[in-house]
Amino acid sequence: MRVGFVGLGVMGRPMAAHLLAAGHELAVWARRPESAEEMAAQGVPVCASPAELAARSEVVISIVTTSSDVAALAFGPRGLAEGFAPGSVHVDMSTIAASTARELAARYAKQGVGWVDAPVSGGDRAATEATLAIMAGGDAATLERVRPLLACLGRTLVHVGDAGAGQVAKACNQMVMVSAIQACAEAMHLGRAHDVDLAALRTALLGGSANSRMLELMGGRMVARDFANGIQARLHHKDFGLILNEAAALGVP
Repeated sequence: MRVGFVGLGVMGRPMAAHLLAAGHELAVWARRPESAEEMAAQGVPVCASPAELAARSEVVISIVTTSSDVAALAFGPRGLAEGFAPGSVHVDMSTIAASTARELAARYAKQGVGWVDAPVSGGDRAATEATLAIMAGGDAATLERVRPLLACLGRTLVHVGDAGAGQVAKACNQMVMVSAIQACAEAMHLGRAHDVDLAALRTALLGGSANSRMLELMGGRMVARDFANGIQARLHHKDFGLILNEAAALGVP
C-alpha cells in the first residue's frame, strides 16, 4: 500500500520503520528536515509538503502532539486535504481532543476522504516492539481498509465507535493510568516514611487487590529509584488539559 507518514519523533520513527519493513511503499514529510534523515538514508522519499505527501499516498498516518498540530497538518496551507484524492484515508494516531477528531472527520467527508482516529498506548517501547494498544474511532469499513497497516504497529486494535471515539478511549486510558502511577508513588512514599522494605511492600501489594499493571511496571522502578527519563511530563499535562476541557464542556468535570 502507498503510505505517507508524518511525525518522526520518539514514537513515530519505529512505527514508520515497521511499515517500511512490512513492504509498504512509504513516503514521509517532516516539519523539521533533520527528523527525516534516517528515513531518507533508507531511500524513503521525503516530500516538500503535506499536500505532496497526500497526493502520492492512499493512506497517511500521523502522530504529532496537539489538536492544533493535526488541524494544521490536515487543512492548513499545503495541508493534506489539498493533496488527497477521493477515497484516501487519514489515520491520526496522535492524542487530541475528541471534538477535533469529529470536526476533521466531517470536513474530510465533504471531499470523500476517510478518517480514523487511532491513538495508542504503550509508549516508545511498545512502538519499537510493535505491541501498541490501538483505540480506533471512525467508519467500520474505513477501519477495515487500514487494518493491515495498524496490524504492523500494534498488538491490539479495538474499534470503539464513530469518529472521536478512539480519542475518548485514550482520554479514559490516561485518567486510569496516570492516577494509578500517582497512587503507586504515594504508597511507596508512605512505605518509605515508615522505613518499610519497599521491595517487600510491592510484592505484598502485587499479591492482593492492589495488583495492577502500573504497580508491576512503575512500582518496580520506584523501588529501584530508577528515574530515567520516559515520556515528557508536558505531554501528560497536555492530555489532562484535553480531559478537563472536554469534561467541563460536557458537564462532567
